[in-house]
Amino acid sequence: MDPLDAGSGGILRQPKAVWATAGASVVAFMGIGLVDPILPSIASGLDATAGQVSLLFTSYFLITAVAMLLTGFVSSRIGGRRTLLLGLALVVVFAGLSGTSGSVGELVGFRAGWGLGNALFVSTALAVIVGAAAGGSAAAILLYESALGLGMACGPLLGALLGDASWRYPFFGTAFLMAVGFLCIAAFLKEQPRPARRTSLLDPVKALGHGGLASVAASAFFYNYTFFTVLAFTPFVLDMSPYRSGAVFFAWGVLLAVFSVIVAPRLQKRFGSLRVLGGSLVLLAADVLVLGYGDHTTAVVCTILSGAFIGVNNTVYTELALGVSDAPRPVASAGYNFVRWFAAAAAPFFAPRIEEWTGSLQIPFVVAAVTAVAGALVVLVRRGALTLRAEEAAPRHATRDGVGVFVN
Repeated sequence: MDPLDAGSGGILRQPKAVWATAGASVVAFMGIGLVDPILPSIASGLDATAGQVSLLFTSYFLITAVAMLLTGFVSSRIGGRRTLLLGLALVVVFAGLSGTSGSVGELVGFRAGWGLGNALFVSTALAVIVGAAAGGSAAAILLYESALGLGMACGPLLGALLGDASWRYPFFGTAFLMAVGFLCIAAFLKEQPRPARRTSLLDPVKALGHGGLASVAASAFFYNYTFFTVLAFTPFVLDMSPYRSGAVFFAWGVLLAVFSVIVAPRLQKRFGSLRVLGGSLVLLAADVLVLGYGDHTTAVVCTILSGAFIGVNNTVYTELALGVSDAPRPVASAGYNFVRWFAAAAAPFFAPRIEEWTGSLQIPFVVAAVTAVAGALVVLVRRGALTLRAEEAAPRHATRDGVGVFVN
């Protein structure tokens, strides 16, 4: 059955509850890259340094990492619908408060609350979409992946359009859109069946005792440092107006979406997951090195191109995390994300400080290239623990669960 076939109950013929959840997912993913084009404007408006403003990412993803231990615990007790609504409510409150910030410290704190809400929402959204969708899981996953790509592409664009007038407006805009999502889900989504077994807080940590899952998480940790060096530090290097920076990261997000949804599964089918992942990580390392040492035009091109490698990596890492162990998928995904999001919190903190310590804009990208290669080396050294289930996981692209997909 073709998930795109509207006549077969595919992606174009879904219940209102599915569209409401998918629409809110778009906005949730938009929130990740929303601040990219306005980082310099925020620094100017709050009289803050690049290092201080980069903490917007650090607080957001540090809380997201810790929240990975909470999402399954919460949703298995109060249900998917209530978890979604709780996450949306937190985002509405803290996104709105972010727009009222009078100091960078306040804004960093409000972004932390936003991160908790976003983690609760996106970790539950796909499971809810699959449970409510018509036409099977393939159509549901395709719809969710499309929401992910659209959100990652449009976040910087929205940030640029609203942020050109004031850096505060993108935060108010996000709060408004998420409030609309809250109302739609409250109106159209019925409560989903709860799992037979409740998830404990330590289940994701225990799952990391599996060597294969621990290896995937370790490799993804190094990769995420590279990823978020590009996302959080590059806007200061490009030093462009919100409109131009938003256009760059919109193009970046489009490549991320296309390569994640369309290109990566085809590469996996032809070459295998581990070869695709190793090769993509090495190419990403080369790309960020050229980004750091090239001229301004080269930096723009390499920033956009990195979206292709990041899209491939996101897909393959998710497949590996869900297929490498026999732990329940939500539990395995939570453990994997718990580890890798610490790197997403670390990169925005360290990249501008490395530039300050060394007096060189290039060195943060050298470090990012090294971490990408380190991620590839983990895959190479631990391929014996990954190969069997990794290759079995590759064709199961349409069976991911919401915790594992890009909370990214």
